[in-house]
Amino acid sequence: MRGVGVCAGWRAGRGSVASVGKWREEFGTRTRTTRTRTTRTCKAASTSRDGAKGTARPSLARKAIAGPAKDVLGDQVEEEVGVEPQVRKTKIVATIGPATSSWETFSALATSGVNVARLNMSHGDHKSHGEVVDLVKRYNKENNTGIAIMLDTKGPEVRSGDLVEPMELQPGEEFTFTITQKGLKSRKNTCTVNYDDFVNDVHVGDLLLVDGGMMSFEVVRIKPKDVECKVVDGGVLKSRRHLNVRGKSASLPSITDKDWEDIDFGVKAGVDYYALSFVKDEHVVHELRDYLRKKQADIKILVKIESADSITNLDKILEATDGAMVARGDLGAELPVEEVPILQQRIVQTCRRLGKPVIVATNMLESMIDYPTPTRAEVSDISIAVREGTDAVMLSGESAYGQFPYKSVQVMSSVAGRTEKALELYSGISRFGSANSDPITWIDGQDRTMSEVLAYHATTMANTIKSPVIVFTRHGNMPRLVSHYRPKSMIFAFCENEAIQRNLNLYNGIRPLHLKFGADKEETFGRALDLLKAKGYVRAGQEVTVVQSGTRPIWRQVGAHTIQVIEVE
Repeated sequence: MRGVGVCAGWRAGRGSVASVGKWREEFGTRTRTTRTRTTRTCKAASTSRDGAKGTARPSLARKAIAGPAKDVLGDQVEEEVGVEPQVRKTKIVATIGPATSSWETFSALATSGVNVARLNMSHGDHKSHGEVVDLVKRYNKENNTGIAIMLDTKGPEVRSGDLVEPMELQPGEEFTFTITQKGLKSRKNTCTVNYDDFVNDVHVGDLLLVDGGMMSFEVVRIKPKDVECKVVDGGVLKSRRHLNVRGKSASLPSITDKDWEDIDFGVKAGVDYYALSFVKDEHVVHELRDYLRKKQADIKILVKIESADSITNLDKILEATDGAMVARGDLGAELPVEEVPILQQRIVQTCRRLGKPVIVATNMLESMIDYPTPTRAEVSDISIAVREGTDAVMLSGESAYGQFPYKSVQVMSSVAGRTEKALELYSGISRFGSANSDPITWIDGQDRTMSEVLAYHATTMANTIKSPVIVFTRHGNMPRLVSHYRPKSMIFAFCENEAIQRNLNLYNGIRPLHLKFGADKEETFGRALDLLKAKGYVRAGQEVTVVQSGTRPIWRQVGAHTIQVIEVE
């Protein structure tokens, strides 16, 4: 192993729900079919989930988007995806549900390219989510993948009550939402609401949206117990539908009693991230962080930007959090839909400037819940998020209860990877990963300037010699910083701490690997390179850029910042 020192001495569910059908009933009403197509019956999807083997599929690179109308798992997925090393930098968050909560189905999903497993606490119970946590931990142990676990809280939700049967409503009809059960059975076109202050939160002229806009009502009159409306956009109203008021947020606490129970479950289960729903201001982030500190739980907080109030307080919220999710479903319900793309870009770029990971979520491949190929608009949506510089994109119902969970991951992976290759062609964009990114500002203290300079020049050197970046890290700070500058090749972060490995798996371009550090630096370097060669990430004769930084470095007695170029033997 030959090394050249540079800059040396710088100082410093399967059980989640009763069945897939129930999830489709609860989730699926938000999906509106916007196209008509002829497709073959997809019985192979359900058969394969029971362990049956399908026929071999064309290679992912050529057929990810236009593959056959079936989804398979097991050996086929491993043959197609597992042999070649992952070169995609944008990470994929996948919601785990009935379609992917057995060992066979989860393994196939993970092998397809998932980086973060999402637990949706709006569905399922602690027992079923605990089983998913066990699946992720088992897969990580067997494959050294470091898939992170994200617990997504339900948050405060305003929902309509139970109906004896669905109600078909036409535009112009009168309809009443009430907070009382009294005389309900004798009232026509009336439904309860699960929130007593609903009559105080809405005003005459407000627009009420059902399930993000599947139906809408205009408030025409408010009484002590009733909100009387006129149907604007008709449809079929079912039980327990989600309600939003355009331009307003409900005056409910961001963390409910159920959320606190789920947070405690997350502490005991050892999750890596909380995705906190309906955050209105920075105070709720501080409240949760103080609570976790008392529990001695090092779990990172991601705020979900999905309400009108969160936009009003956006800068303070993003300063307080560890990262963010652009939750476009409720965001587009509470604010005009034409504002969502502008807000998405603003949130992504603010997180980039702060050096915090950001996820773009909701409706990214929603048509693939039922169809084997995406709409072209969905493909463009993923590509735009990547070009804006997001760290991750997310699947919800597509991977939780959809018919094509593996294809959804493969499509998302192939579109993101192709977009990343296109970005490399344009100078000015590839420097920070997007056309609008400014230099990072998150490093504090006396090491601020030197750490950022090291990360920037390590990226410049790696890009110049076309080499991957290798970082040995105890706390994950330097890999995160290098990730901000978006080097053209991968960042391989070697961690002794498995929790740090999982945490880094959300960040753009970082491939975290678990490795025990020895007392001898050269011996540890050799084992690290052997691991990369075994996985097919590097080859003999190739050069790699190795970065070390910190006031407490791994193989030195004093603080130092170093960049080395090493030739793989």
